[in-house]
Amino acid sequence: MTDVLLPLAVVVPIVAATLPLALGLRYDRVGWPIAAVGTTAVAGIAAAIAAEVVANGPFDHALGGFLPPVGIELVADRLSVAVLLLVAAVSVATLAFARVAGPRGNPFYSAYLLLVGGLVGMTLTGDLFNLFVFLEITGLTTYALIASDRSGASAYASLKYLVVGTVGASLYLLGVGYVFLATGTLNMLDVQAQIVAQAGYGDPLVRASYAFIVTGLALKIAIFPVHSWQPDAYQRAPDSVTTIVAALVSTTSAYALIRVTYTVFTVDFLAANEGIATALLVVSTVSIVAGSALAAMQSNLKRMFAYSSVAQFGMIGAAVALANETALLGGIVHLIGHGIMKFGLFLGIGLLALGYGTRQMEDLASAARAAPYTSGGVAVLGLALVGIPPSIGFLGKWYIGVGAVDAGLAGGGAVGIAVAAAIFVSTLFTLSYVARLLERFYFAGAGLPGDHGEVPGTGDDGGRGDDHAATDGGRGDDHAATDGGEASPAKTADGLPAPVEGAPRSSLVPERVPTAPLLALGLAVLATVALGFGGFALAEWFDPFLTEAFA
Repeated sequence: MTDVLLPLAVVVPIVAATLPLALGLRYDRVGWPIAAVGTTAVAGIAAAIAAEVVANGPFDHALGGFLPPVGIELVADRLSVAVLLLVAAVSVATLAFARVAGPRGNPFYSAYLLLVGGLVGMTLTGDLFNLFVFLEITGLTTYALIASDRSGASAYASLKYLVVGTVGASLYLLGVGYVFLATGTLNMLDVQAQIVAQAGYGDPLVRASYAFIVTGLALKIAIFPVHSWQPDAYQRAPDSVTTIVAALVSTTSAYALIRVTYTVFTVDFLAANEGIATALLVVSTVSIVAGSALAAMQSNLKRMFAYSSVAQFGMIGAAVALANETALLGGIVHLIGHGIMKFGLFLGIGLLALGYGTRQMEDLASAARAAPYTSGGVAVLGLALVGIPPSIGFLGKWYIGVGAVDAGLAGGGAVGIAVAAAIFVSTLFTLSYVARLLERFYFAGAGLPGDHGEVPGTGDDGGRGDDHAATDGGRGDDHAATDGGEASPAKTADGLPAPVEGAPRSSLVPERVPTAPLLALGLAVLATVALGFGGFALAEWFDPFLTEAFA
């Protein structure tokens, strides 16, 4: 009966998503409690699924009793469980932040639960068309959530993502259609078998299907040069929405890329089609360098880390295309680590914006003096993003880099070495903008003698803050640095960032941030560092999937 846990993990958040709207006809504030119960239930089910996989190995469930390949199958193995646990943990933690930062309202919580259901479905499905269905559920709810604060800028960002995301989903569906024409089935494992039995790796339909699927997923993942939706979406969305979208949406799409490549098409397909693998490798390598370079040019914090994601997902794409065990292990570890790090980074940025109105790099002068714990958490996660050991950010980059060098020395030519070089260059770019962040946090010394920050009271607004920062869920105005229409955040007499009017207070620390999200930030930091010590444990955890992929 444990296999029933798989459909429950999908059904619980989707059914719960209907309740805030239905009960909202009578009760105004029923959304958050329902969302809290729903996401907590998903977390409990995910833990039970993980325990079953650890105890007895992978298991599956045939929906409606219709066995595959005719019926739809849900599957849990060690790879999908790792992503499932990430989805469950981040969705619960982000909900705690959303309660304070907004947006609020029953429709928001319905969309939030539906997003969680879509992400869980993408993680557990064993059917290519079913993956498309959950990909669309995830996409549609993400479009709505990005525009949920109802500003013109967020509506534009949402529309841009909608257009790009629809193209990506359409290309993916076209690829699935070609797979069905070539094999007559949609079940992932059955497609794998039928490609060998009926079509062959050189069949034009099989090649075209993989090309369309990868291109569609690349649009969803935001790999350069099809990344243009991501910076606007991350910047303009409400802070709580950015936190879950940055941590999970592109992450589950990258998981789908790994799953489709190695479970459906297999490493033998990549070996038989070196041109396709090389093309993916080249695009991913360019994404690594371009994303990091663009991130280093940004002054808006959310845009900076959005471009950073372009680079990080480029590394994961390169790991997939390298097609060796070490690189793929690095790609999987980096996938999980990136989800944790970006959750913590965007949560920390959101907390600083909620409490102090800081959204631009120049607003952060001596922020560590006003908010030492939040700033410290962001600083540690930033260093982990650079790849400073011990951190999971270091492990992922290390495995991918070693795999790239191994591929180059084993006959992969200059491309493998180029990937390793790109990771090194990307690390330098990442260090440059993280170092700027640390400099503003700890060394800018705003208001102190000899500082190079602003002196209190000399700003264009005479020290007046952005009063609406507390009334719109802590977003403030992202146009501050680009449109020139908004004043910088207020400063205290000591030159520190001043709390915005109505900013929450923590019961544990003197910072003007809510307690529960601050604890979630601390847990993200602990997980990032703790997993950095788990190199051998992570390799052992993912070994069954890697052994099967490279058998």
